[in-house]
Amino acid sequence: MEEPPAKSPRKPGRPRAGPDGAAEGRGESSANGAVAAPRAAGRRGRKGKAEVLLVELSRAPEPLRGEKALGSSEDGNGPDTPRGGRPKRRAAKVALLYLQELAEELMPACQPPAPAKEPEHGQGKRRRRRRREEDTDSDDPARDADFVPSQEVLQAEEEEEEGSDTLCSEASEPELEAPRGHGGRTATTGRSKPQCRGLAPNGFHNSIMAPVEKSSSLTCSLREQKHSQWEFPDWIPVAHRWTCLSDSEAAPYLPAEEKSPLFSIQREGIKDDGALYRLNRFSSLQPHPERLDVSFFVGGPVWALAWCPTPEGSAAPQYVALSCHRSMGETHSVSGLHSGPALLQLWDLGTLQTEQGSPNKARLAYAIAADYGCVWDMKFCPSGAWEPPTAARMHPEMSRLGLLAAAFSDGRVVVYALPHPEALHHAKTTQVKDGSLHKHLICKVQCIATLQVGSVQAGNASECGQCFSLSWMPSKPHHHLAAGFYDGTVAVWNLLTKSLLQCVPQPDASLKLYPFRCFLAHDQAVRSIEWCKADSNFLVTVGSDRKIKFWDLRRLYEPINSIKRFLSTEVAWLLPYNGITVAQDNCYAPYGLCGIHYIDAGYLGFKAYFVAPRKGTVWSISGSDWLNTVAAGDITGELVAAVLPDLAVNPLNIKRSSDRRFPVYKADLLPCSPDGPESSEQALPRTHHYSEMAARSYLRFQDTDLRSFQNLPSREPMRRMHVQELKAELSLDRLQLEALHKVRFSPNLDSQGWLVSGGQAGIVRAHCLAGLASVGHQLLPECQARFSFLYGDTPRSPAPPEHSLLPRE
Repeated sequence: MEEPPAKSPRKPGRPRAGPDGAAEGRGESSANGAVAAPRAAGRRGRKGKAEVLLVELSRAPEPLRGEKALGSSEDGNGPDTPRGGRPKRRAAKVALLYLQELAEELMPACQPPAPAKEPEHGQGKRRRRRRREEDTDSDDPARDADFVPSQEVLQAEEEEEEGSDTLCSEASEPELEAPRGHGGRTATTGRSKPQCRGLAPNGFHNSIMAPVEKSSSLTCSLREQKHSQWEFPDWIPVAHRWTCLSDSEAAPYLPAEEKSPLFSIQREGIKDDGALYRLNRFSSLQPHPERLDVSFFVGGPVWALAWCPTPEGSAAPQYVALSCHRSMGETHSVSGLHSGPALLQLWDLGTLQTEQGSPNKARLAYAIAADYGCVWDMKFCPSGAWEPPTAARMHPEMSRLGLLAAAFSDGRVVVYALPHPEALHHAKTTQVKDGSLHKHLICKVQCIATLQVGSVQAGNASECGQCFSLSWMPSKPHHHLAAGFYDGTVAVWNLLTKSLLQCVPQPDASLKLYPFRCFLAHDQAVRSIEWCKADSNFLVTVGSDRKIKFWDLRRLYEPINSIKRFLSTEVAWLLPYNGITVAQDNCYAPYGLCGIHYIDAGYLGFKAYFVAPRKGTVWSISGSDWLNTVAAGDITGELVAAVLPDLAVNPLNIKRSSDRRFPVYKADLLPCSPDGPESSEQALPRTHHYSEMAARSYLRFQDTDLRSFQNLPSREPMRRMHVQELKAELSLDRLQLEALHKVRFSPNLDSQGWLVSGGQAGIVRAHCLAGLASVGHQLLPECQARFSFLYGDTPRSPAPPEHSLLPRE
């Protein structure tokens, strides 16, 4: 082959091998006529890299179509000198070589492999190839110091050369050897990355499910650090503080509606028989044998909802605490304080698993009668409050199920120590003053602590107004609790304080606690408050002044970040991310932007990520740390879940976010009259009176098959959801009986895929997202073994070693 013109005259150097493998230039001939090519220890040859590149490209099997010959010069300059006159830097040449290697690796996938040539003088060709790669220009090497190959790359090339005596020709090398990256390194790092191609077994794309698996393992590891096995050892439920009520005593606290509205359930993939159901107050439907969903009627509109935390791997029954208004049309002014009867209900949903639900109906375990007005929010202590129901306690103490804090409309926060239902039933020896016991266990309770704003000198709670939201400190020892009030105040209490200025014992053996820190967070009411689960120094608040503020509790004179966007209703702060997922009211949102957003706290500077569009007010949102998923319920009666991407990376590059969300169910209000069209909104009565609405209409729940997400975009629930996102009708001149007010994901590993929701109709439903929950199965055996070790054979204080779980009734 004719050599291209060199940039400078050739200087003596190491001899080069010719096309036939013989050495050119000086050298000693051996007996067989071959010329030995000894390695010269001095300076190497002056052959330019561009010249080497020409030789490499001339040996390429089939160059890509439309590709110009690299190194050619259109203006007459040499191949080593560009149009500007400056010699090419080695970075450009290395990049060109890298692109050529990529082209050679991709060609076998598009073209049939070229037949391998018989290697001739393989070792000589290998030496020639290596000399071409190592030859340098006559340029100053100091300018190319940044582009010198690393010792790791050179050592890999040395080992590759020494380990191969006879190699295939360069034309067939990409087909026969392992794919190589830049610098000759094998592609082992690419194979170690998580596989994000193709579909997962549940039907979602692997790129969607990869963050779910990551968040599950991260949640498990961080909970081992942040959660505790036992906290608040002095706050134990005592039997004589619980007084069971008779029928007449319990009547003022019971919800007014004794019958639920008519409703039907249509499940995707199952032929509907058109049956209509009407439940009595505090009764439930039998769980569906295939879909496992549970439905029960609580008596009024649900405005507070919370799962009781249980240890990972406990396989214990799951409990949900809730509170509803006493009547369907009850309204409350937010400006003043309100007191009156309220009922806190604790429902037993049974032992919930991903593969199978409870075989029994949901039942009301017991209820607490209170006189502090309606309940706007309630939260359980995140960990350390649960003990096995068989924990041996000396009478009158009872085994503890959890610690529940409730925010009331009279401005106070009340903390209850809840016993296991079995222990309460066993200890109900209190004499009833009037008549017989109510058929459901309804009790008056002396609380553990009452939290109020103010101080010992000025304890007037009316200054701050009603308490709308609260959040329990997520890290052990969970001794701080924060709450937001009507006037924009946020108060933080220390539940374990011994200070006489903050803790005042009461005559009934309860405690009255005053906050150790108060600050004005917003100009108007604090609608939602959430603690950061990864670091308890940070807090986020959402107010009616349309602002979202992030706070560092160590410097409260100004927020870390303040964002004014729209009227937010509730926030969810997932464990692994530096931001929150926000649900919003649509009253201030521009057209097309109403719905659910992820908003960065400000450290990473990401723009807001649009999770899902909604056409009506989104009343509630909940996030699952195990599933990396959020769920939201809105005024139109649709419960939508969305799998989040990895939000530690800028989410603006996420494509087709519509593939990540799916409906759990949709509630529609339809007329009962067979004369009018079934789906006609015009046939519904235009009234806000529940009795008239219940007589002339019924609710239809359309459930999605959540066991698998195969072919999800083409399924009927997804098409219906997309139509609803584009065009949804809101009829504000009637009672929104289908509206969903509260949505909550289970925080427990055993029931991680379960989602409970309730709204205006008073019908609470629990669904299993079995297609997503299958990801955390590998974590259960280890957690179950740890639970058996902690609660089985090993005693712990204050409970004796008898910790086997009681069989359910």
